[in-house]
Amino acid sequence: MTSKEPDPRSEPVRARSVLGRRIALRRQQLGLTREEVAVRAAAAPGYLQYVEEGAAEPGIGFMLRLAGALDTTVAGLVGGTTERPTGFGKAAAHPEVRVLSAAECRERLSTHGVGRVAVTSDDAPAVFPVNYTVAGELIAYRAAPQAGPAAAAGQEVALEVDHIDEGFSQGWRVLVVGRAHAVTDSYESRRLEEHAHTGPWVGGGRHQWIAIHPTRITGRRIRVMGAHTPSTTTS
Repeated sequence: MTSKEPDPRSEPVRARSVLGRRIALRRQQLGLTREEVAVRAAAAPGYLQYVEEGAAEPGIGFMLRLAGALDTTVAGLVGGTTERPTGFGKAAAHPEVRVLSAAECRERLSTHGVGRVAVTSDDAPAVFPVNYTVAGELIAYRAAPQAGPAAAAGQEVALEVDHIDEGFSQGWRVLVVGRAHAVTDSYESRRLEEHAHTGPWVGGGRHQWIAIHPTRITGRRIRVMGAHTPSTTTS
């Protein structure tokens, strides 16, 4: 730790910053402890905790070391790439493509996340991002009754969930295909509400649950040999 890095014990406790949230999320994606990242970044674990949980403004030297420790860039940590689509990294020289088993697909779907549902709306194909939740065999999301994602009800639809690791040009994709229906049973609606980890990111007014009964779940993974494979365990 350099002499310019403040002692976290001397600072008041403040709300976690956006930078701190990005750093903690990236560390968890890589399956690394705070101590492991601190060693990689040549910093004290206490200072890294202060950066993650406080409102620190670290210098460029620390940020460069931290970005290297987390296999990313300073721009990625501060949010400078949030408006760009994923996939700007170069393809790896020798990628390995592997088909995921049904169990591996479900492990990656886990309990909840953000996916894209493909439906036919107004006689044309359309794709909508949705916050989904997994409840037993069902995969469900909430929508406004007249919104595009609600058009899935009564159709066979596809839901895609993926993860892209820009640092290593690797990632995975899971595709769920099945019949969707609008949930009208109050018991089933309550059960889905209990399983939901978050509300729709786009805000209120989306109270209609659309549930998908999967008939086919497939997936693929692109991996670069020798690269770190992030843990799929959710917190």
